[in-house]
Amino acid sequence: MLESKEQKKLPVSQKVKDAMALIKRGVDTLLIEEELEQKLARSEATGKPLRIKLGLDPTAPDIHLGHTVVLNKLRQFQDLGHTVIFLVGDFTSSIGDPSGRNTTRPPLTREQIEENAKTYLDQAYFVLDPKKTEIRYNSEWSNKLGTEGMIRLASRYTLARLLERDDFAKRFKENLPIAMHELLYPLMQGYDSVALEADVELGGTDQRFNLLVGRELQRQYGQEPQCILTMPLLVGLDGVNKMSKSKHNYIGITEQPNDMFGKVMSLSDDLMWNWFDLLSMKSNEEIAQLKHDCENGRNPRDAKVMLAKEIVTRFHNKEAADAAEQEFVNRFRKGEMPEDIPEVTVNAGADKMSITKLIKEAGLTASSAEAGRNIEQGGVQIDGKKVTDKTLQLPLGSYTIKVGKRKWAKVHLT
Repeated sequence: MLESKEQKKLPVSQKVKDAMALIKRGVDTLLIEEELEQKLARSEATGKPLRIKLGLDPTAPDIHLGHTVVLNKLRQFQDLGHTVIFLVGDFTSSIGDPSGRNTTRPPLTREQIEENAKTYLDQAYFVLDPKKTEIRYNSEWSNKLGTEGMIRLASRYTLARLLERDDFAKRFKENLPIAMHELLYPLMQGYDSVALEADVELGGTDQRFNLLVGRELQRQYGQEPQCILTMPLLVGLDGVNKMSKSKHNYIGITEQPNDMFGKVMSLSDDLMWNWFDLLSMKSNEEIAQLKHDCENGRNPRDAKVMLAKEIVTRFHNKEAADAAEQEFVNRFRKGEMPEDIPEVTVNAGADKMSITKLIKEAGLTASSAEAGRNIEQGGVQIDGKKVTDKTLQLPLGSYTIKVGKRKWAKVHLT
């Protein structure tokens, strides 16, 4: 949309206000709020949906819930009636995104790009509505630029501005190499927004600089600048670190329903509400009412069950979610799990800890030897399953441990 003259400011309806409240939920940064509000008002007045862009380079992903946070926000835009563009960065992957890196990232081969792109699309369709998703590849326009087009594009941005980027600035200061092709990456990502005429672009917090380049390039090409939404990183099961396979605090989207359900149920009550904001498709009003009920006598476990069932349903189906709930009831509630289990954080000092030491450090026995005797006598359970091997080494993660008939603890091994 051209900016040949200033857009007339439109009145904002209650429908637009409600849409803004939903869009802002869980967001780290929204630039610029008033602009987005006007875009939504104009869309409502004209019936023309906004174009919402998410660009992802098909590097080999770890597929877990943390990666779906941005996809969930896209789905909310879809449910509001807007057009979602899932952009596969097959061209930019060949450059290599330097965001957040202190070294140059090797570019991917064409074969790697194609293989990983399929994984990204499979992941996206767990959350997005395929019928409402426009799939594009940035090689469509990037390959056509050629040498002359690339030079003309580079003329629209200054080196000084590029070097303001945090990772470039640090590497420049520390005299670490910055390859010329890396400087082109933000320009190419920004040019994607020009080619797609994006109204809004989403990304992680580490993508803010690149998204701002897109705004500036759209101005340069006579388009109305896109608004920017960045999403925070999802905190993992340990309640401390971002969700990561290396931290063993993740839920993979291909995990079995029972495991997925049980891990959600291990969340702390405080973290549960953050997950509702970032992962749930429930409305703001539904979540607010649920939180109000839990603050006024309702057991927070009821809310956690709702969240667990919603997540399992999304990545499996409703029948699997119902079965996982029943399995959880059979394993825990019928095992007389108390209403309020104490939570304990244990620092492993390594990437694993022996089960006997963990039981002792969690305060469930007076010594590791006593923990071993309890295991030999069949008196120890982890996540509802009896432990028979007292030499068991547990990776970092969260566990519900029962020792004897009455000792319980929710242990976060970090």
